[in-house]
Amino acid sequence: METLDLIIYAFGAVLLAVFVYIIISYVKGLKGAPRELYIVCSTSVLEYTAYGAMAMSFVLFLSSKGLDLSDKNASWFIVAWGLVISVVTMVVGSIADTFGVKRTLLMGTTILLFGRFVIPFTENLYILAIFSFLPMGIGLALKGPVLTVAIKKLTTPETSALGFGLFYTLMNVGYALGAWIFDKVRHEIGRDGDYNMLGLMDMSAYQVIFLIALICTIFNFIMIYMMRNGAELNDETGELQFEKFDDLQEGNKAVAIYKLVKDAGVDAIALMKKVFVEKAFWIFMGMLSSLIFVRLTFYHFHYTFPKYGDRVLNEGVVNAAEGVNVGAIFGVLNPMIIIFLTPLIATLTKQFKSFNVLLIGTFISSIAILIAVIPDQYFLSMSQGWVGELILHKWLDVPDGAREPLIVSLVIMVIIFTVGEAIWSPRLMQFTAEIAPKGKEGSYIALSMLPSFLAKFAVGYMSAELLVNYAPEGASHYPLHYMVWVWIGGMALISPILLFIFKRAFTRNE
Repeated sequence: METLDLIIYAFGAVLLAVFVYIIISYVKGLKGAPRELYIVCSTSVLEYTAYGAMAMSFVLFLSSKGLDLSDKNASWFIVAWGLVISVVTMVVGSIADTFGVKRTLLMGTTILLFGRFVIPFTENLYILAIFSFLPMGIGLALKGPVLTVAIKKLTTPETSALGFGLFYTLMNVGYALGAWIFDKVRHEIGRDGDYNMLGLMDMSAYQVIFLIALICTIFNFIMIYMMRNGAELNDETGELQFEKFDDLQEGNKAVAIYKLVKDAGVDAIALMKKVFVEKAFWIFMGMLSSLIFVRLTFYHFHYTFPKYGDRVLNEGVVNAAEGVNVGAIFGVLNPMIIIFLTPLIATLTKQFKSFNVLLIGTFISSIAILIAVIPDQYFLSMSQGWVGELILHKWLDVPDGAREPLIVSLVIMVIIFTVGEAIWSPRLMQFTAEIAPKGKEGSYIALSMLPSFLAKFAVGYMSAELLVNYAPEGASHYPLHYMVWVWIGGMALISPILLFIFKRAFTRNE
C-alpha cells in the first residue's frame, strides 16, 4: 500500500471520528429535546438526498434522448418550476401556523410522493409538467419553510443554534449522498445508457435516480407520521407543550382542509399588508435582496454545472467513456466540507455581529468563483504532483492521460467557496428564523422568499445563455468556457458590494 493511501485512510478515519463527535456534541447540547426534533433532522437527510440527486439530474434529463429539450428550453422549464415553488411558498407559508408542523409536512410529503411516483416512469413532457413537476413544486414549497419553523418550535432560544447546527449538518449529509447517488448511477448505467427494470421497462440513468428519490420519500412519510402534532418547547420554561389546531376529524375533511388553506392564504395576504408598511421589514428585505446574488450561485452549481461538467470536462478534456464524476466536484465536496467547518466557524464567530459575518463570508464565496477563471497553466504543477494524484486519481478516478489542471482549479474553487458559505449561510438561516414573530413563523419565513422570486427569471436566462455561448452541445472544444465563471463570479460579487454600501442601514437596525 502506498504512503498516500495510508494518509488518505488515516485522514478518513479522523474525519469519521470528528463527525461522530460533532453529532454526539449536538445531541448532548439538545438533551431533553422532544423526539420530533430528531425526526425532523433525520427526515432532512432523506429529503435532501432525494432532492440533491434529482436537482443535478433535472436539466440533463430534460435534454436527454427521451425529451430532447434544448439548453434554453430546459433552463426555462426549470425556471418555471422554480417560480411555482416560490409563489406557492409565499402564498401558503402561513399554513404551518394554521395546520401545525406535522400536518403540513405530511401534506407536502404526500404531494411529493405523487410527483416523484410519476417521473421515473414517463418521458412525456406534458405528463411530467402537470403530474410530476407541478406537484413536486407544491410539495417542496410546503415542506421547505416548515422544516425551519419546526427547528425553531422544537428548541429554546438557548438551544436554537445547536438545533439549526444539527439540522444544517444532516441536511448537507443528504446533499452529499444525493450527489454520490447521481455519480454512482451514471457510472454504472452510463450517462446515455438504459437499465432494464425487472424485465418490464427500460429506464434511463436519470429515471433510476428519480426512483431512488421516490423510495427516500416513502421512508420520509413514515417517519413524519410518527411525529406528534403541535409539539413545541416553551421558550421560557423549556417544557414540552402541545399547540392546539383546528380539528379535521369531524365532517368532510376535504372541505375542512380547503377552508384552512383558504384562511391561511387570507392570513398570508393580511400579514403582507401589515409588514409592507414597516420600515424594519424593508430593511430586512433589503439585506435578503443584497444576498440573493451570492445565493443564486447554488442555482448554477445545481443546474448549470452538470451540463458544463459533462461537456467541458467529459467531452472536452477527458475521454467521454471514462469521464469525471461531475457530481462529486461540488455535490459531494461542498456539503462534506460544510459538515466539518460549520461547527468550528459557528464557535469562532458566535460573538460577531451577523452583518460582519455575512459580509466576510459572502466576499470569500464570491471571490473564490473567479479562481476558475485563472489560466490552466497556473495549476499544471499541482495537477502533476501529489495534489493531482490525490484529487484526480484517488478521488475522481480520472484516467492518467487526462489529468487536466482545469479540474484541480475547479476543486480549489469549490473548497474556498465552501469556506465562505460555512461562514455566512448558517447565520443567515438562523437570523431569518429568529426574527419571525411568535405564531407567524411560517408566514414570515415564507416572505423571505420574495427577493428570489423575480431573480429566478434572470438567473434562468443567464444559465441558458452561458451554456449556449460558452459550453454548447456537440462542440469538440470550449476555448471560452472560463467565461461561465466570469459571469457567475461577477454576479456573486454584487452581494458583498451591496452589503458594504448599505452597511450603516443594516447595522443600525441589526
